[in-house]
Amino acid sequence: MNVYFLGTGTSQGIPVIGCTDAVCKSLDQRDKRLRVSVWVYDEHFSLIIDCGPDFRYQMLKSGCDKMDALLFTHEHADHTAGLDDIRPFYFKQGDIPVYGHPRVLENLARRFDYIFRNENKYPGAPSVTPISVDKNYSFSVNNQMIIPINACHGGLQVFGYRIGDFAYLTDVKTMEEDEIEKIIGVKVLVINVLRKEPHPTHFNLEEALAFIEKVKPEKTYFTHISHNFGFHETVQSELPENVFLAFDNLEITI
Repeated sequence: MNVYFLGTGTSQGIPVIGCTDAVCKSLDQRDKRLRVSVWVYDEHFSLIIDCGPDFRYQMLKSGCDKMDALLFTHEHADHTAGLDDIRPFYFKQGDIPVYGHPRVLENLARRFDYIFRNENKYPGAPSVTPISVDKNYSFSVNNQMIIPINACHGGLQVFGYRIGDFAYLTDVKTMEEDEIEKIIGVKVLVINVLRKEPHPTHFNLEEALAFIEKVKPEKTYFTHISHNFGFHETVQSELPENVFLAFDNLEITI
């Protein structure tokens, strides 16, 4: 199974519009981060988790040419605003299955009503098959089992997903112990780390490292990174063994 990091930045991306700090001016390509998303695939399935405003460019850059399903973590714009750009996949494959919490699907149906509607549909609009995710039930795409992981993004419920020995959690601040149990001992854990300083809705570095101690994955990759975290090269040199800063277009094999 392959994991391709389509974007690893926070909601504003890096560089931030109008920002003149050193990280935003960095020449290191690893410091340039699109909005957070990941492509998980092998010869049997191709899944995208979240599609933010950079989605079209991410698909072109990665070479992804098939989408068996689109999984949403939550409804915030940096995770959903690129939904219209699924249309090339729709034209090739037909209706695209989209998975998410019922609240998220309802939110998207309001914002992208022309995609979700079944009557009086604009001829060029894509179509989706919305499928509700329940934290208590796993589901499968092309025979690949997917386990939803329930978490909180401040006061907002969000889903992470375990796919085989890979677990992906973004925009997480807290998680109940029974949900943590679902991912204990995974080979690869991806979690959000916004910065070193505390934040009301995201893990900071200290919280993320404590979470890693609980889960005990073989390797961990940080994503959803702010320019306030620092230079990629500097931060990476300070991290423990087998803990890595992800960067855009990084691809790993599990």
